Amino acid sequence: MAAQISPSILSADFARLAEEAKAVEGADWLHVDVMDNHFVPNLTLGMPVVESLSRATDIPLDLHLMIENPDRWAPQYVEAGAGSITFHAEAAAAPVRLAREIRAKGARAAMALKPATPIEQYEDLLPELDMLLIMTVEPGFGGQPFLDIMLPKIRRTRELIAKHDLDIWLQVDGGVSATTIERCAEAGADVFVAGSAVYGAVDPAAAVRTLREQADVAIAAAPWVCDH
Repeated sequence: MAAQISPSILSADFARLAEEAKAVEGADWLHVDVMDNHFVPNLTLGMPVVESLSRATDIPLDLHLMIENPDRWAPQYVEAGAGSITFHAEAAAAPVRLAREIRAKGARAAMALKPATPIEQYEDLLPELDMLLIMTVEPGFGGQPFLDIMLPKIRRTRELIAKHDLDIWLQVDGGVSATTIERCAEAGADVFVAGSAVYGAVDPAAAVRTLREQADVAIAAAPWVCDH
């Protein structure tokens, strides 16, 4: 199982998004945070920027919708060019229906959980998803320190995925860096969102390669892989 790296443009220069996308060529995804200043206390970018960005890069867009009413807006973001749409469990009115609609439009459907939201109550929804995102910081701002207390939650989520023998990616977002990515991989994550660890580096593309190598080594030795 290979690691995937999704650099977050939240840490990029918003005035140079096309160039910043090119700076991470070789990344598996380009992570785009859409915030509405309601679900989270921050405002970032919306549909027109996503449409422009999708035309400016060949890297598939991994959209993280930190917005109210994702049931209404998520399908439109697929049409805007997203390859994967992540909505928040805390915001979706009908998560199963929404996941199915996203998939029907041709994108991967993912659901995110805030740090305080337990995974167990969503166990029955897992077959409807292509990816589960465990937030390892409180959503809303980049550059926050990694919350170590989320590692047991990552492990529990990986155990539930294995319990039902599902092919679901497990993503982590928040404080992912060279000093934390191996712990996340050991706990069960295989998709990693990295913002400042990539865009704060002198060579963002090299940072992506280094993070992927670290994660691959940790995944190969992880108990959740070795036991299967």
